[in-house]
Amino acid sequence: MISKSTVDLVFETARLEEVIGDFVQLKKSGSNFKGLSPFSNEKTPSFMVSPAKQIWKDFSSGKGGNVVSFLMEHEHFTFPEAIKFLAKKYNIEVEETQQTNEQKEAASLRESMYSVTDFAQSYFSKMLTESQEGKNIGLSYFQERGFTAESIDRFHLGYSPDQWDALTKAALDAGFQEEFLVSSGLTIQKEEKQFDRFKGRVMFPIHSMSGRVMGFGGRILKQDKQAAKYVNSPESEVYQKSKVLYGLYQAKQHIAKQSNCYLVEGYTDVIQMHQAGIQNVVSSSGTALTPDQVRLIRRLTDTITLLFDGDAAGLRAAMRGVDIILEAGMQVSICTFPDGEDPDSFVRNHQLTEVKQFLENNTVDFIQFKAKLLAEEGKNEPIRKAETIREIVQSISIVPDAIRREVYIQSCASLMNISEDVLFSTLAQLLQKKGQQASQARKLSEMKVVNVPKQKVDPRFELERNIISLLLLYGQEEVSFEDVVMQSDEEGKIVHTPTEISAKVYEKIYLDLQQDEVELSTQSFRELYHSLLSIYNAQKPLVMETFLQELSPEQSELVSSIIMNDENNVLHDWERKNIVIKDKKTEIGRWLQQTILNLRCLLIQEKIGELQNQTAESHIETHREILEEVNDYVGLKKNLSKRLDRVIF
Repeated sequence: MISKSTVDLVFETARLEEVIGDFVQLKKSGSNFKGLSPFSNEKTPSFMVSPAKQIWKDFSSGKGGNVVSFLMEHEHFTFPEAIKFLAKKYNIEVEETQQTNEQKEAASLRESMYSVTDFAQSYFSKMLTESQEGKNIGLSYFQERGFTAESIDRFHLGYSPDQWDALTKAALDAGFQEEFLVSSGLTIQKEEKQFDRFKGRVMFPIHSMSGRVMGFGGRILKQDKQAAKYVNSPESEVYQKSKVLYGLYQAKQHIAKQSNCYLVEGYTDVIQMHQAGIQNVVSSSGTALTPDQVRLIRRLTDTITLLFDGDAAGLRAAMRGVDIILEAGMQVSICTFPDGEDPDSFVRNHQLTEVKQFLENNTVDFIQFKAKLLAEEGKNEPIRKAETIREIVQSISIVPDAIRREVYIQSCASLMNISEDVLFSTLAQLLQKKGQQASQARKLSEMKVVNVPKQKVDPRFELERNIISLLLLYGQEEVSFEDVVMQSDEEGKIVHTPTEISAKVYEKIYLDLQQDEVELSTQSFRELYHSLLSIYNAQKPLVMETFLQELSPEQSELVSSIIMNDENNVLHDWERKNIVIKDKKTEIGRWLQQTILNLRCLLIQEKIGELQNQTAESHIETHREILEEVNDYVGLKKNLSKRLDRVIF
């Protein structure tokens, strides 16, 4: 675990505008920067960065936060990965907290193996472009496949010399230990002899989601019946084949932005499609798709499109992955290429516009895909048709979402020309076998159509959000506002006298809420409220960078949204359109007073409603007392409404 002192130093050192500037083209906009959203496709900038506050806000997606949350959103890092990324960028030594001996050994082993795989990747790349053998064999092969120098560099392609121990000797000479060369699978140890696993092969490094080299795939180029065409690194502490997707590091941003992931079979398929301009594509590295691989994609999108060869093997491979994807609650579509073509060859032989058009015209959901298979395999075979329909319903039963299941049933009934009743009955039986209730599979014709009410604005939520906004933006500001003081006149009657008073914003909010015995109803607001008050009561300044560090990702996004809200006006450039936007800072007192008074009116109305409900079940005398109390509250509400310049009916 990374020590708090390291985390604090990273936050103190990292400059948000510098880090984001590596990923987004930013332009100066007053005291801030703006740019196009990296999370959506847009033509007008909606992404704002505040160097002074060290926070960012994307108005197109609603996301926001600090420098670490940006890396977690954009690069899909975990928190420790983001901290380590920043530490490396700013040359900060990462200090780990107290660990057990077992934890230290495991961490040391992983780092040692990552170090040796990083060295191997650099070595293979160097051999490809600088050695004569590498140029003649490896580079020539890649160029024949149509790979550009940019693609070779982007995917860190390389070449392992056709010598028994070239890499092993180079690594040992560089100071790496033999045990890590063996445990990473780069070197094979047989008795006292050592030799390179990948000798004489072109190399495809396999990266983690954060960009570290975990393992390799190597393709042999010479004819050798005794040698496998492709060899992968064996399972190790850092490389588990079932949990890895080739090209995910290069594709993750594009997958998130396109909200779709193309899944292919081979390394060259991925590279060729990337090179053509379709970059939201990854490969399962020639293995059957696994739940762990699907979960990796699920972090980026809920839609997967399988791209496979049109031959029988390709079709079988496509079907193996469908149920795993459906079970993860994701949408799955399938596109198969003409016989004799795969993604690699098809992309090489067609223009980008043609490839995109083909994908658009030939991508179908899994039901249509299975129906198409039926039409091709046995047009007039009733038994085969029944088996195919049952297979489709079996896949539908795996889908966790009940609504999506019913939509799929409708589609299947239409395509296969079969009654929905029969399909729902079959689905119910399958669900019962899995321990689910058959009622979840009731056919749509038995379901009542209901009008979904429009979502209403929750006034209390908005008022509480205003309170948090005031505390965040102006908590320590001294403001003047008109309050009402209750006094006795000469006749002893209570009168309300308007009085101009001054107070700090946080003091005014605290005292008013205490006086009314009000606790914020939304948990995230309540937690922020107490955190801010503890800072202000301790007479400490609110340092936004430090404050955001202590918050959960959800709270950090909420705070960023509040703080950066006014920057949305800058993006719209209202002044140039002769539309004047009032500066809230000039009317803090009025904004504060209206928020508190509106909250009081709302709570009084709720209390009146409670009392009115009690009158239906009360005795006559109690009924009279309740009505008197209601009248008192109504009078109080009228007084508050006058101060808000409202008319109460």
